[in-house]
Amino acid sequence: MPTFLKKSLQWAQNFQTFIYLNPNEIEYPHEPFLHVLAVGEKRKICSNNDGKLEEKTSFDKLYNFWKSKKEQSYLFGYFNYDLKNELEDLSSNNLDNLAFPEFYFFEPQYILFFDKKGNLLIDKTKEENNFDDKVFDKIITEIENITLPLSVSPPRTLKINCRFTEKEYLQTVEIIKNHIIEGDVYELNLCIEFFIEKLELNPLEAYQELCKISKMPFSSFMKITLKENKKDTSKYVISASPERFLKKIGTKLISQPIKGTVKRGNTKEEDEKHKNYLRTSEKERAENMMIVDLVRNDLAKSAEIGSTHVSEMFGIYSFQQVHQMISTIEATLSKDKNWSEAIKNAFPMGSMTGAPKIKATELIEKYEKTKRGLYSGSIGYISPNGDFDFNVIIRTLFYDAVSKYASFQVGGAITYDSDPQSEWEECLLKAKAIRSLFE
Repeated sequence: MPTFLKKSLQWAQNFQTFIYLNPNEIEYPHEPFLHVLAVGEKRKICSNNDGKLEEKTSFDKLYNFWKSKKEQSYLFGYFNYDLKNELEDLSSNNLDNLAFPEFYFFEPQYILFFDKKGNLLIDKTKEENNFDDKVFDKIITEIENITLPLSVSPPRTLKINCRFTEKEYLQTVEIIKNHIIEGDVYELNLCIEFFIEKLELNPLEAYQELCKISKMPFSSFMKITLKENKKDTSKYVISASPERFLKKIGTKLISQPIKGTVKRGNTKEEDEKHKNYLRTSEKERAENMMIVDLVRNDLAKSAEIGSTHVSEMFGIYSFQQVHQMISTIEATLSKDKNWSEAIKNAFPMGSMTGAPKIKATELIEKYEKTKRGLYSGSIGYISPNGDFDFNVIIRTLFYDAVSKYASFQVGGAITYDSDPQSEWEECLLKAKAIRSLFE
């Protein structure tokens, strides 16, 4: 990471709000995340779970907020998984020790754009911020004068707790398989929470360490500051997400659900063997196919008739820790739909629920022990012309700097063919990168 980028991230810590989107120099179909740091708030819009909106949903509220200025601007932020409760007759009453608002978007004071290698794109940064040379030079000087602290690795002797014992998880998978046999669902994504209490953490150091361990194309690092009990509380998102939820370029919509995971091999031969297993596994392909069908239906709600199609099926992509099976679904946005309707009609993402979506989400609330909150939600941006790109918030650590509570969740798709022990081991594999920060 270039020194100026490191200093920019250190500079961002002085603000109450920032989002850093990081593609980690990874090649990805339809491009990975925009490489950008958005800092400070000119204005913001968020929900504090009161459910009282003049508009029908938070998605509509966000669209009207974006549209309210004479000249539209970039907005950065997130959608919480529990916005599903605005879209259907659903509820979320499980334990929540993080309390992120249900959605949070802001127009930044400053936006720094970087190329793939992390070098500042000077012309684009000036243009998008309407900086004259004097203001731009002032910002650059501020950043260059930052003193980088000595790197200190996060503590590695902490106890990581899990809401499920292995026995409880295996029993729950069997119960869900029974729901599948009875025809309630075809597939269900069951997630479990790992957590650490009383954790003293430097979020930026943890994020940089995670990027070394697990480089991902939809990585993000976020801080928001809220008033809780009349005190400022900073909450952080430290993410190594491999998955895109939804992207819009012009009238094109692109969704790339992941279903199918296997660990990397220790040798080149073993690595190829694992990839071939993933490529040919009937179970993994069936999981992927079911979610592809669900996503096609979701996109079709916002698309021109006949435009929804699968451009890649069962693609195998390799990352530092795992191989993933990824499919790509594309559609053309209907002329009578705006960008927020496309997001709303596809939310929450099928790869994190199961099929059919509504029944799957009901059972998720019944059998999971923790409210998902921002996990399974989406971080990203909306551009001034209404294009957007949003990830799926997985492989992500959440941290409350006041309560010192840290949490991350992992999960997998349960189908009729699922072996409970294998599903448990897949959860542990997905948790490996974040656990390695502390163990």
